[in-house]
Amino acid sequence: MKSDSFRFGRFTLDVEGRMLRRDGVVLDVSNRYFDALVLLVRNAGGLVSKDRFMDDVWRGVPVTDEALTQCIRTLRRALDDDAARPRFIETVPKHGYRFVAQVATGEISPEQAAFVNELPKRNWQIFWFTGGAGVIGGGIAGLVGGLFYGFAGGAPPQGAGTGGASIVLVLTALAVLVALIGAGGVSFGIASARLFNPNKWTAMIVGGALGGFVVGGLVKLLGLDAFNIVLGQSPTQITGALEGAVLGSATGLGLWLSKRATFSQSLIYRIWPAAGVGAIAGALITAAGGRLLGGSLHALAELLPQSQLRLDRIGAAFGEVGLGHISQIVTGGFEGMLFAACVSGAILVAERQMAE
Repeated sequence: MKSDSFRFGRFTLDVEGRMLRRDGVVLDVSNRYFDALVLLVRNAGGLVSKDRFMDDVWRGVPVTDEALTQCIRTLRRALDDDAARPRFIETVPKHGYRFVAQVATGEISPEQAAFVNELPKRNWQIFWFTGGAGVIGGGIAGLVGGLFYGFAGGAPPQGAGTGGASIVLVLTALAVLVALIGAGGVSFGIASARLFNPNKWTAMIVGGALGGFVVGGLVKLLGLDAFNIVLGQSPTQITGALEGAVLGSATGLGLWLSKRATFSQSLIYRIWPAAGVGAIAGALITAAGGRLLGGSLHALAELLPQSQLRLDRIGAAFGEVGLGHISQIVTGGFEGMLFAACVSGAILVAERQMAE
């Protein structure tokens, strides 16, 4: 009778639940790659040929040898294994692969049972840790974006001086605050969804969308009320629930893609999928008439013509007066890229630290 649970090193392979855990932390492994790992572990110590992989994992679907190589490379990364000095998966040149670690099955010890009982508590620790990391990533995005708008678009026509410095500081503080709030909704939305579906890409997308929708709607509602109370009028359109939902879902999808990036171990390269998805989402939001930070600042500047807040220099770079449609699309793409990359990167760093 085949066992449904295997233990090797710091890892637990739950076949029935289709989860691979390291020290209780669930790792992301795609369905087909999970099947390949199960095949290796169930035949620990024995050679698993390439044909066996094709029959049992790909089930007759014609694929190249590179697909199997990529599968093993991804599994080694998940197991923190080294092909040159394998602790888990050994390559048998021209024949296949062998799982070389000692594998335990059957009943778990009292110590392990106690550890399993602690998993719900640990999952909540992961929730707070990864959600908090996403907030920090959002703050970094806000800092960079605020400095960009402050120096590139917020300085008064006269250039330097106390007024220019004040605008840079105010815009930077505002951008950081908005990004922290937005990242809090998106990252904790993703973390909440992953409590129930840790390996599903849909959980990351839906969680990010819901978090962005709720926070975006609340910020817009409170912001418009605040302007009406203080000034007696408010901008016609600022960032709201729909923009938050789209950017949140893009961040969730970008994080899922970045977690599966296998072309490099470097964080800088792994966050490019998130950056790309975020840039597309930000550009689409503004192309459809929505507003991100740049568009909201432009609407505020139009509401307060006597203020020194101007984004004319950004629009002028694209041959537009003020922040026109093209410049809003470009800055929207920049904001989406920055937000998704920083939030996803911070969460990836947090998960790597927890796995160590």
